[in-house]
Amino acid sequence: MARVDLIMPKMGESIMEATILTWRKKPGDRVELDEPVLDIATDKVDSEVPSPVAGTIVEILFKENDVVAINTPIAIIETEAGATAAASPATPAAPAAATEPPFVPAPANTTAAAVQSSSERFYSPLVRTIAKEENISQAELDAIPGTGMEGRVTKKDMLAFVAQRKSAPAAAPAPTPVAAPASPAAPAPAPVAPPAVSISGNVEIIEMDRMRKLIADHMVMSKHTSPHVTSFVEADVTNLVNWRNQVKDKYKKQYGENITFTPIFVEAIARAIRDFPMINCSIDGTRIILKKDVNIGMAAALPSGNLIVPVIKGADMLNLAGLTKTVNDLASRARQNQLKPEEIQGGTFTLTNVGTFGNVMGTPIINQPQVAIMAVGAIRKKPAVLETEYGDVIAVRQMMFLSLSYDHRVVDGMLGGSFLRRVADYLEQFDPNRPI
Repeated sequence: MARVDLIMPKMGESIMEATILTWRKKPGDRVELDEPVLDIATDKVDSEVPSPVAGTIVEILFKENDVVAINTPIAIIETEAGATAAASPATPAAPAAATEPPFVPAPANTTAAAVQSSSERFYSPLVRTIAKEENISQAELDAIPGTGMEGRVTKKDMLAFVAQRKSAPAAAPAPTPVAAPASPAAPAPAPVAPPAVSISGNVEIIEMDRMRKLIADHMVMSKHTSPHVTSFVEADVTNLVNWRNQVKDKYKKQYGENITFTPIFVEAIARAIRDFPMINCSIDGTRIILKKDVNIGMAAALPSGNLIVPVIKGADMLNLAGLTKTVNDLASRARQNQLKPEEIQGGTFTLTNVGTFGNVMGTPIINQPQVAIMAVGAIRKKPAVLETEYGDVIAVRQMMFLSLSYDHRVVDGMLGGSFLRRVADYLEQFDPNRPI
């Protein structure tokens, strides 16, 4: 008999840990080669972890909802003697894990790691970014109690620390007296938390699921990080709508894809980014990181009601057929929870279509660490004034609102407004005779 460690796999660049969602097997269960043993989650992507060998589960080292570092043993599988050779590809991971600092294969929700030196304690890129933006020193960072795996500091810990530090000045003015300032200082944290919600009466309490918690944390962090400004324009997209109505059946026959408005919007945004490259950047302290790649994220609604943002990599290098295929593929796999971790990473700009829900406009929240996000509203027939050689006339046109929320630390009104107007211009100037 041989024992093989089932290792927490690495799911993508910069991903250092994953959450165990569900165990499909329990100790004593038989498992076949490549049969899923458990489901894990990283950020917003859920994945299956298959067995590297055929055998029997003899021990499970972590519980559901535990956060586990990559390359860590999470279960032990016992194989027959003849299966030892098949298990060999997976076994090198076990010695590697054993050479790391002492590891106990069980939940470690203690704060012992808080006293570790900065050279020993792991901080995720997001935590370090928040620390840099909030001018949190290394000493302060090392002192923050972590609630993550092995005492690691999480985004939630950082936001709590920042909120607590902001409320500190209220208690700071009177440090000399010992007993007297204690009572006036106590009310200071009160404005931070909302009033307690009564749970009596005709109410239902619903616990946020994992994805909703992640979205909530990300939205709060974004509003806390960036001073948001939103600009609006109205665009006449009559030519675009008429063209799509004329070619959609032929397009489906030729390419086997349904053409929606989304790839047309993405095409216009990609062209405008090339005209205004400073909209395609992020901020690192006082440095502006200008992105040469145009990777456009598109917010997609899931059946659960949550949102996910798959990324169209190199959007400016794709023609309309390529954009249509990519958009349809990402949207389909997003709804089926089949996206890969790298497919929701690396975005430089985000598009969200609030018109899908019948809304005419919206003020979206920036998808950090980007500096801008565009919302497109519903396309509606409206009377509009047209200038002709015979004078102004009123005609029924297909109109829509575009809105752009941008980070006012680096994008001012001129850049944000000019970029938004350029996108609208590209949509309004769409060639009604364009070949498919």
